[in-house]
Amino acid sequence: MNSLEIKSPRTYQHGVRVAFLAEKFAPALQLDNSEKEMLIRGCFLHDIGKLFVPSRILEQEGPLSDQQWKIIKLHPELGAELLLEQVYTEQGIVDLVKHHHERWDGNGYPSGLKGKEIPFQARVCAILDAFDCMLTTRSYRKPVTFEEAKTELILHKNKQFDGEIVDLFLSLSEQMSDLYYFFRKR
Repeated sequence: MNSLEIKSPRTYQHGVRVAFLAEKFAPALQLDNSEKEMLIRGCFLHDIGKLFVPSRILEQEGPLSDQQWKIIKLHPELGAELLLEQVYTEQGIVDLVKHHHERWDGNGYPSGLKGKEIPFQARVCAILDAFDCMLTTRSYRKPVTFEEAKTELILHKNKQFDGEIVDLFLSLSEQMSDLYYFFRKR
């Protein structure tokens, strides 16, 4: 992650925020301590595969070409491969990293998993990842409001995201707003 922080501070900070969201959300998910730690660490590492994506693509302003999207879409598998080389990484974290871009309807990547085929913690990370992306500045767009982000999650419930997890997250989302107030002031 130190290498990712140097290469793409924006991507690194995104991982930090997604891990914070996971820590705040974990009690509502009724995870045991081991599962909670795995979720937090997995959310921190979820974009580690972007180490292998050229910086010019990560920082590009404006839309990506089809070829650039193909490269971006490699990051979950590349991240999982990198973590498999680390003897201390639990399989649950590897699975979260590999499958955090799968979609509830089966139209995600890299494996086209759908519904409960997607590991639970990857389904959680997908929601937190998207929520953070919407609320923060990206090289290609400005952040949306808190209410707009919540609306987007609702619109993509049971399509992109597990609807039950979205509902639970949204019931607690006001508790997350302070995090974004803090990060916008930095």
